[in-house]
Amino acid sequence: MEAGQDDGMRIGELAEQAGVNPTTVRYYEDIGVLPEPDRTTAGYRRYSDADVDRLVFVRRSQQLGLHLDEIREILALREQGRRPCRFVVEVATHRLAEIDQRIAAMRCARDELADLLANTEPLDDDAGGYCQLIEHTQTSDG
Repeated sequence: MEAGQDDGMRIGELAEQAGVNPTTVRYYEDIGVLPEPDRTTAGYRRYSDADVDRLVFVRRSQQLGLHLDEIREILALREQGRRPCRFVVEVATHRLAEIDQRIAAMRCARDELADLLANTEPLDDDAGGYCQLIEHTQTSDG
């Protein structure tokens, strides 16, 4: 480390503390989720604890299903001194509806598969052709 440049952390340290890899940090900088960092006189990126907090927020938001453009909007509102709560509620409500739709689709797929399995006769691998389960799900080409 250079003399006079011991404050802050390098990209590897930031990535480790935030639970991401350095490539992700650079990507977030490129798309504006993470601000361009200060640099040392040698050109190394230098980050602060606030950058760690921001990356942890981004990761947690993604785990909840928010998209990067939505996260960027939340961060922009905060940086403007505005509370992003209304926007967050709108996004979370939309995301919850999407999850509910996926759960319903998965339940239908599960029920269909369970019905197919329940109505499949014992399998004979030596009979030729496809498995009855697959044949049952194929559509005819006319």
